[in-house]
Formats: sequence, structure tokens, C-alpha cells
Amino acid sequence: MLSPRSREMLLLLYMFTQASRRLRAWPQENPAIASRFACLNQPGAVTGSREHAILIRVDRDQIVQLLERHDVQVTAQRVEVAALLLDRPQHVSADQVRRRLQDNGVGVSKATVYNTLKLFCDSGLLRTVDVDPVRQYYDSRTQPHHHFFNVDTGELTDIDPEDIDLSISAALPQGTVSDGAEVLIRVRRQPAG
Repeated sequence: MLSPRSREMLLLLYMFTQASRRLRAWPQENPAIASRFACLNQPGAVTGSREHAILIRVDRDQIVQLLERHDVQVTAQRVEVAALLLDRPQHVSADQVRRRLQDNGVGVSKATVYNTLKLFCDSGLLRTVDVDPVRQYYDSRTQPHHHFFNVDTGELTDIDPEDIDLSISAALPQGTVSDGAEVLIRVRRQPAG
């Protein structure tokens, strides 16, 4: 069991690593920001400028606050999964989440990944997209929307609700109300010729 101080240090180290990776990934797109945090690109940089400390603190605080707002108990592994999934709209499988965590040097069991994903879905941080009876993706965009599913590539693409006109002429079963509708449109590569 880690002490609160050890957990704090572990989270700070994690956030430093993630901030450093993100900055290395997009300096061409954000040259002004990247130049302000150039210390993160230095090999072995563990401490840095005040700006780099603020960047780490904001990321960590945002993730922790988000988890707390959704009544999710904060753990280092949950912060890792949240940082990976909730920074942008995306669709990923549990295996992809585990692989990405491992690629980032985070050791986490398959059971922990599945349990964390279920917890995040139950708390409203993620939603599931079932593309067939055996494949499930996790969607970080939780507001209502629809999807194209490319059966050739496995890629999911969001469709805004306004872009689909959905009407049902059948009466709802007695004693029920509509709770929403999700449309999944399967597509495949157009045959040549």
C-alpha cells in the first residue's frame, strides 16, 4: 500500500511523463507553447521551470477533479486510464487501452483495464459502442451521437445526431418511454470496377 505522499509523487511523475510525450508529439502545431516548455524535451529532466510544474499540476488536477465529480475513487491506475482516454474524442477497445498503457510504460492487468472501463461507463465518463456480439469499443464522447463502422478497418467515425433523420412509426411497448436511439451504420470499402 502506497502512502499518500508516495501516491502524490507517482501521479506527478506520471503527469510529467505524459506532458513530456504530448509536447514532443506536437511542437510543429503549437510552436509557441512547445518553446515555453522546452525543458520537458531534455533527457533526464525531472524538475523544470515554474511553467512545467504548472502544466503538470493542471493536468493532474483536471483529471482528479473529473474523476471526483463523477464519484470515482482516485487511484494511480484510474488516472492513467483517464489521461489516456479522456483527452480527446476517440473509440478504443479494452485491448487497445491496455496496449497503449503498456507502450507508455504503465504496467496494468487486463482485469484492471476492464474494471476501470466499466466503472468509467457506469459513472458517465465513457460509453460503449457494441459493433457486433463480440466486439465492444469505448467512446469518450458521451453526448448522444451515431456512428459509421468500417468493417474492413474496424474504425468508428462519429455522426452528429442532426445528420440522421430518424422516425419510428411503431408504438412503444405499453408502459415504456423512449430512452434514446443509437444508429450504427456499417460500411466497407467499395469494390473495384
